[in-house]
Amino acid sequence: MTSETIRQSFLEFFKNKGHIIVSSAPLIPENDPTTLFTGSGMQPMLRYLLGEKHPLGRRIADAQKCFRAQDIDEVGDNRHTTFFEMLGNWSLGDFFKEEQIPWMFEFLTKEIGLNPRNIYVTVFRGNEKLKLPRDDESVKVWQDVFAETGIEARTHDFAERDGMRDGRIFYYDETKNWWSRSGGPEQMPVGEPGGPDSEMFWDFGPDLKLHENSEFQANPCHVNCDCGRFLEIGNNVFMEYMKTETGFSLLPQKNVDFGGGLERILAAKNNNPDVFETDVFQSLVSKLKELTPFYRGSTSIGATSIGATSIGEGGAQKIIRILADHLRASVFLIADGVRPSNKEAGYILRRLLRRILAYRIKYDIHADLFPEAVNAVKEKFGKIYPEVTRTKEILTVLEDEKQKFEEAIGRGVKEIEKYKEIEGKEAFYLYETFGLPYELVKELAPAETTRNLAKADFDKEFEKHQEISRAGAVKKFGGHGLILDTGELKAESEEKVGKAVQLHTATHLLHWALRETLGKEVRQMGSDINPERSRFDFSFNRKLTPDEIQKIENLVNEKIEADLPVNFEEMPKAEAEAVGALHFFKEKYPEKVKVYYIGTDLQNAMSKEFCGGPHVKKTSEIGKVKIIKEEAVGAGVRRIRLALAL
Repeated sequence: MTSETIRQSFLEFFKNKGHIIVSSAPLIPENDPTTLFTGSGMQPMLRYLLGEKHPLGRRIADAQKCFRAQDIDEVGDNRHTTFFEMLGNWSLGDFFKEEQIPWMFEFLTKEIGLNPRNIYVTVFRGNEKLKLPRDDESVKVWQDVFAETGIEARTHDFAERDGMRDGRIFYYDETKNWWSRSGGPEQMPVGEPGGPDSEMFWDFGPDLKLHENSEFQANPCHVNCDCGRFLEIGNNVFMEYMKTETGFSLLPQKNVDFGGGLERILAAKNNNPDVFETDVFQSLVSKLKELTPFYRGSTSIGATSIGATSIGEGGAQKIIRILADHLRASVFLIADGVRPSNKEAGYILRRLLRRILAYRIKYDIHADLFPEAVNAVKEKFGKIYPEVTRTKEILTVLEDEKQKFEEAIGRGVKEIEKYKEIEGKEAFYLYETFGLPYELVKELAPAETTRNLAKADFDKEFEKHQEISRAGAVKKFGGHGLILDTGELKAESEEKVGKAVQLHTATHLLHWALRETLGKEVRQMGSDINPERSRFDFSFNRKLTPDEIQKIENLVNEKIEADLPVNFEEMPKAEAEAVGALHFFKEKYPEKVKVYYIGTDLQNAMSKEFCGGPHVKKTSEIGKVKIIKEEAVGAGVRRIRLALAL
């Protein structure tokens, strides 16, 4: 059974249970300051779990793209990945435990064909201090569904202390069987929703010894012991509580939030705990083995800067896993609009790419891995996630980062050899000069060299650098902040507001003129506007000619002189997309959107975009505009600065 089959079977199964299938949200969450990435299927659903009505109903299912930056350091074992797919279904105040648990059991054992004797489950033990009850309701439902297959599902209260003891259902505390975005119930802030959960595990068998030398070998084996025998394949969250000032209250509705890792369910189906041996990674891993010297018959390699290094079979396997994960994740992040930078999501992408580049140098890999990865991801995922088929754009970003940093990283890898000791100051120098992130310095340098290197010391050096940079920026720009930022005015005077609004409408005209001149593949990548100028970033892979710049400017001014009306309509998002309204492609919009259009009517308007406003009433109110600069800001991304003409 392939990943495509399991994904489609899941969606069809819940469609037949009355669920509406929705598309995956982007990897960059909208209006969620708590996290850089969409790390679970529930993040895009949060407002509906809190009680807002979903426009498509109370039963929803999807396959969601996810990325978890906190797992980067864990990649290299048999189960951790940064990018993964989460299969999910939700009840938004509709059904609850009595329906969800039997459905999940039915899907796993009948649709997928997993042996029920290899399935174990966990439930919430309760917390008397917080007045959160033990989840005996779920236990009863699980016992009933197991009994239908002839299995007596015995419970056990303290498996982490006593081991399995012939149990099938295990109680754990809130560190294991409570789910919220903020951790356990005591860590949750006031206003955060959460609830007990019931996780499902696959047993690969007692003879499996993945970590013979690990700390877990001396401890009792149980489903949460991390010895490698058990793999969590899904989690039913029964989200029914809200954190309050005095404890917990019940939400207005009882919700079900299920998430199951596609790669992990596939590993269970194959009865092979290595997710990198599933068809999800098969073509990419095979290609990497062809391209790396240590898989072409050699058990050791001459690392160009570290010295001769014998990596052995386990080391080679770990390197291949890291490369496969980071390459696949990078393609998906770029496809969703992330660009390498030194902050937030862009920094995480840059960290992945620089690790790939450093590995190529350290392990003497001469092949260019980026084209192979882009093609492999396109072939495997293009039908379900069409954004990864924009291979030219994605490869341009990858190659640009490679050209910028490969030589510097190579020098940095060699520079590390010169140090007898690396602390915060030296690590920041390696980062600032050669582009080696803190984590990569720790990884590439010998352990004895970095024994006194602390992240806090590195961060202090980084903060000192940022303070110097900020002081320079304030001096350069006179302390002026943004006036118009994604539709919200922050102005000091009516005149400044007016100029910002004029430029906002002019930016819509600029977007239209760019597509008219350069082609319909041009898409908005970002913008900000103040009374002095509009900055507009767009996808395009070369420098514009002077004639093209002049033509774009002329087109904008022609439409300004035409005195066209500017209006808006509110409508469902699907209807807005159907009439051709453009939008910032990496953003996730609500189900009802506002569409601003320039022209006499929406259907025939020359410009129509998702936008919150504000805008002028007629284009003639803008006056004349001038393009003051056109430049590159990254691989495949150009920037135009537009100003009102004097």
